[in-house]
Amino acid sequence: MHDTTLLELFNDDIGSAEQLLELLDDEFQALGERDLVRLQSILENKQPLLIKLDQHGRTRSQLLISLQLSADRAGLQALAERSSSSQGAELLERGDQLQALLERCQAGNLRNGRLIRSNQTSARTMLGILRGGETPSLYDSRGSTARIAQQRPLSQA
Repeated sequence: MHDTTLLELFNDDIGSAEQLLELLDDEFQALGERDLVRLQSILENKQPLLIKLDQHGRTRSQLLISLQLSADRAGLQALAERSSSSQGAELLERGDQLQALLERCQAGNLRNGRLIRSNQTSARTMLGILRGGETPSLYDSRGSTARIAQQRPLSQA
């Protein structure tokens, strides 16, 4: 009974993780294009998937714990050994498949986070230059960086 429930949760979560992976790839492209409207739409689609994956993850953990098993792969393997051979093997296969998809989602999320931080740094630097607070480094006759003594905001140049 519990193995059937776990299998259904795995199958459902595999579909959700695949959708999330597609959204993360779309998000990366939208971030590169700085398409804020598309980013907002992607965020609205990501939130329910993340909530669903979190809830199902908790349910799976609670099911394994209720069976006096650990809430990890070792617990899943112990349950698979108790199950019929075909369903036990499928449980392990689906669990591994979901784990691989979630790792890919995490990698995509980290990649998108790096791009966001890079864009933020660029925007902050540009704003600093426009406001006159940051002085761009220039080279002097010796080839080392020199700062111009008087910097004015671009609006006053």
